[in-house]
Amino acid sequence: MPREETFAKALYTFDIGQNDLTQSLFLNMTIVQVIAAIPDIVNHFSDNIKNLYSLGARLFWVYNTRPIGCFPQILTSFPSAKKDSVGCAKPFNILAQRFNAELKNALARLRIEFPLATIVYVDLYSALYSLYTHPTKNGFEHPLVACCGYGGKYNYGRDATCGETIDVNGKNIMVGSCKDPSVRVSWDGVHFTEAANKFAFDLVSSGNFSNPPIPLKLACHPR
Repeated sequence: MPREETFAKALYTFDIGQNDLTQSLFLNMTIVQVIAAIPDIVNHFSDNIKNLYSLGARLFWVYNTRPIGCFPQILTSFPSAKKDSVGCAKPFNILAQRFNAELKNALARLRIEFPLATIVYVDLYSALYSLYTHPTKNGFEHPLVACCGYGGKYNYGRDATCGETIDVNGKNIMVGSCKDPSVRVSWDGVHFTEAANKFAFDLVSSGNFSNPPIPLKLACHPR
């Protein structure tokens, strides 16, 4: 365990929401049911922040959830969902936005409760969504298609996931990577490529997507 003085000086980063939402959807919950569960999810997360604060933590950097409606996994699994202007499944992005709004409000309440803490809400959703609205401008291509996958419009199949060996017309093939992952957004239909993550990190680390707008390099210095 770190020394107490180190614990208090550390920056605690959180990446929350994606698994809570997508796992609920694949447990056959409706979008309406998942939306109803969001306050409880966020309250449990707030309790974790409070527990860390009680142990001495003061610096928090919280990423909101991603545009899950753009995931090949979601687009393949819910093909009838209404699409937005860039081809993402609109109801599922609205779900992510509802979660993010609840999270943002919860962090605002925590700032009032703990004025000595630095609690930064990071809008990762908006940073990543720009990869779908302007992929070519940002050096990417085929943003809705998985790099490592097999089958269908989005190169994703739940029974043919990245790294697995599958039978195709009596021949065993391994589900492998596309030729150039550095220009692709989705790695395996669920996770982003290293290139997409770096693109998003370069944007959010500046503080331009944060509330309050504190750059990452200053986040470890309480105000």
